[in-house]
Amino acid sequence: MKILHTSDWHLGRTLYGRKRTAEFEAFLEWLLAALGEYNIDVLLVAGDIFDTIAPNNRAQQLYYRFLCRTAEFGCRHVVIVGGNHDSPSFLDAPKELLSFLDVHVVGAVPERIEEELLTLRGPDGAPELLVCAVPYLRDRDVRVFEADESLKDKDRNLTLGIERHYREIGRLAKEKLSRLKASGELKRDIPIVATGHLFAASGRTVEGDGVRDLYVGSLAQIDVKRFPSCFDYLALGHLHSPQKIGDSDAVRYSGSPLPMSTGEAEHGPKSVVLVDFDSGNPSVTELPVPLFQELALIAGDMEFLESRLIELRTCGSKAWVEVVYEGETPVPDLRERLAALTAGSELEVLRVKDARALRNIPGAWGTSEVLGELDASDVFLRCLEARAIPDGARAELLDAYREVLASLEEKLGGSAEQEM
Repeated sequence: MKILHTSDWHLGRTLYGRKRTAEFEAFLEWLLAALGEYNIDVLLVAGDIFDTIAPNNRAQQLYYRFLCRTAEFGCRHVVIVGGNHDSPSFLDAPKELLSFLDVHVVGAVPERIEEELLTLRGPDGAPELLVCAVPYLRDRDVRVFEADESLKDKDRNLTLGIERHYREIGRLAKEKLSRLKASGELKRDIPIVATGHLFAASGRTVEGDGVRDLYVGSLAQIDVKRFPSCFDYLALGHLHSPQKIGDSDAVRYSGSPLPMSTGEAEHGPKSVVLVDFDSGNPSVTELPVPLFQELALIAGDMEFLESRLIELRTCGSKAWVEVVYEGETPVPDLRERLAALTAGSELEVLRVKDARALRNIPGAWGTSEVLGELDASDVFLRCLEARAIPDGARAELLDAYREVLASLEEKLGGSAEQEM
């Protein structure tokens, strides 16, 4: 039994206005080849398949074409759970049709929690894996609401609700295993694997990785040690850096397959996770994902920017570049000088930011910032800064603002902003 764990594809995402369709297509082709090369039985995708609740037609085409081809490469089951970027209703809509392809989708918490428990069977029809397919747990799914509760109470109740959900699905998995053995279908234990799209306590993020807050007014960092011990492997999504949680190889974030920003690209290779149960206990291996488009973040004074761009141009780089000018001397023709340095090369400067200008204009948004690059919380914070709202009042106002967004999300059935 071999499982491949991946997450956070974010199909349809752009980088400073530049479409990344070719990268997504290349990754999915690579992933199909990996399914065949490593004889993968089950593919687990732990949320954030798409970048927005309304993915464009090309992103949808890549998704469905990939799912239709997995069986060609020997993969017998695909399990997909929704993330905080995904529309639960959009993911769930074709689930009955996809089930005929052995693609199992849990976009949202179902009415009956038993529907999250999947029994995956081998070619001979015998059970070979139990999957607790838990999607992103929204506040309304798990939290018990109390009158006049404080933010601290909300945080506690939310955490308890998530833990309670996992305890219940773990209990159901153990009962299912016992019934299968009692009926004679099983002569031995089979692995129990769970998914989660959450922020685990001790989880690591990096600057610019695009990870958003999951819950309003809450850190909501979950201690996965409080989850049921019956889980042989916990496949996590939401954090974009590949990492294990605590000392266990069996609790992991696969990370996003593509770097979400130029800055994130500097933090090492991306990966998917191969989990091999052939020897009983899980053997875990990170498989590096190729870099399909070079990204570069260059920050410094003009001399450094010039030398670094010349270096990239000389080696024939085709990188997409973000430039941050950090010198003290004004450079009014900054963009023109950068364009001259990259002329005739395959380098492409996607973004230019003048850090000096931003430092010297109190409350300014900065001429290099683009509205499309900010999420709703970023825009609100800029408004607070522009109006010189005291720091002590900003946290309370931001929490109130996010409560409004959450209320809209409840009514719309998805994210109230394009990049929640």
